[in-house]
Amino acid sequence: MCAAFQATAARHGDALALRELGGGVEISWSDYATRVRAIAGALAAAGVGRGDTVAMMLRNRPESVILDTAAMHLGAIPFSIYNTSSPEQVEYLFGHARCRVVVTEELFAPTVMAVAARLDALERVYVIDAVLDGAATAAELEGPAPDGFDFEASWQAVRGEDVATLIYTSGTTGPPKAVELTHENLLCEARMIDELFPMRPAGRTVSYLPMAHLADRSASHYNALIAGTAVTFVADMAQVFAAVIETRPTTWGAVPRVWEKLKAALEAGFAAAPAERRQAIEGALAAATAAVRAEGAGETPAPELLAARERADAEIFTALRAQLGLDEVEYLISGAAPIAAEVLEFFAAIGLPICEVWGMTETSLIATINPADGIRIGTVGRALPGVELSLADDGELLVRGPTIMRGYRDDPERTAEAIDAQGWMHTGDVATIDGDGYVTIVDRKKELIINAGGKNMSPSNIENRLKAACPLIGSAVAIGDRRAYNTALIVLDPVAAASFAAERGLAAATPVELAADPVVAGEIEAGVQRANASLSRVEQIKRHTLLGEEWQPGGVELTPTMKLKRRPIAEKYAAQIDAMYAR
Repeated sequence: MCAAFQATAARHGDALALRELGGGVEISWSDYATRVRAIAGALAAAGVGRGDTVAMMLRNRPESVILDTAAMHLGAIPFSIYNTSSPEQVEYLFGHARCRVVVTEELFAPTVMAVAARLDALERVYVIDAVLDGAATAAELEGPAPDGFDFEASWQAVRGEDVATLIYTSGTTGPPKAVELTHENLLCEARMIDELFPMRPAGRTVSYLPMAHLADRSASHYNALIAGTAVTFVADMAQVFAAVIETRPTTWGAVPRVWEKLKAALEAGFAAAPAERRQAIEGALAAATAAVRAEGAGETPAPELLAARERADAEIFTALRAQLGLDEVEYLISGAAPIAAEVLEFFAAIGLPICEVWGMTETSLIATINPADGIRIGTVGRALPGVELSLADDGELLVRGPTIMRGYRDDPERTAEAIDAQGWMHTGDVATIDGDGYVTIVDRKKELIINAGGKNMSPSNIENRLKAACPLIGSAVAIGDRRAYNTALIVLDPVAAASFAAERGLAAATPVELAADPVVAGEIEAGVQRANASLSRVEQIKRHTLLGEEWQPGGVELTPTMKLKRRPIAEKYAAQIDAMYAR
């Protein structure tokens, strides 16, 4: 990756590399390279060397990739953490990674510096946008290199098998796992994608997803660094569509929740249009959608349908794409979580076909992709060139190839569970593969919430926090897969609830009565808030339902060993779950 960066910087020179929304900050490739050299020298002076980890807790801004690239040039391992992480989670991540240096900004400095004071290995905190007691400054981060430091020799010593980054991803149980991705992993992933979606020079994209998530790190950092793409950084997610309009990206990807929000906004605009205009839009959408569905079924749309779609595009959708800032886009991607077919049909109808992808952090992000000229809605496409796919006897999707992670940091046992002796990555997803190689994900073996924003979360971790925060909770089920936020079904512990009722002099005695009692409900609410305080914002329970039932081992909801039966629970309590998302 270091050699790729140096080649790109030399080739593009004064061309734009990095910018902030609004253009207040714009950095050329040559300036980018100059700052990488300066920061690498300063980090070396701070004691950072080959194999050391450098943590970052930053919003999307040019410094995030400049720092990352500089650390890679030392053979160090830069990584980012979610800005929504709780202090407890920050401390675990810094401690597990054994980072010596952390780079942050004023917004997160209080949390980072409090954690740093408790970790002996963490020697220095840089705050890049403020001068704070006990922290190094941005000027020091680009300060002098140590005597004898040879920048060229440093980056030229980095090898393909060296770890380039850590990505912390939630497991089904226990603390998050640190996926080790090598320089070779990242370069192979970029080359494979380039075969299907050529990354042309002078392309444009927008960075707005967290860099702790491999999706943004890959698209807005690694692939941009290789191709010479200009990246606009958006620190505030609320400004992402403004950034798209301003930037007019040539490639752009989003998680399903972003596509859903954009679809809803467009439909609201259509509904608010004058009657005649609204009818024209509805007719255009109907014709274009019918054509998309026919093509998806392998049929050739009727000539009159094709003509109606062409008129709709010329009269309505061409201007709409320009209004959105997507009139020059070459490829659109959706990934990180499943997306509804109707969302894909809607965008295909307005001339913005989305290529749904599938992958994992452990596969260096994308492993399968719908080709732009062969999208099949409902599938996640075919394997990237160089990626092998197979199905286990139980239907689990297996992946093998040069993009498979080196392993989980300091966790050989879980690495061996994930990657077998033949090199197959066991994904935990149950799939089918048709005769043309298109993959359809039909189920998930492992217990993992992937919300509509693409964030992976361990439901058992959330549930354990709930039970630990409130002794009245006997069982808790965290819900949030494909949803915008997390909710929970909660069942009382009968013994603890009876004791609580007796202590408070409550008349309620049965589970139904206790669940309806406002004192009990208040105690549960307080427990949920206590649990939320120890969870990241995205993991927190936004709404919960207290069920007036008692779950028995071996019943519909619990196995004989008291494990949750998630699918039967989801089916039995579908109405209660839907109600928590209906408001």
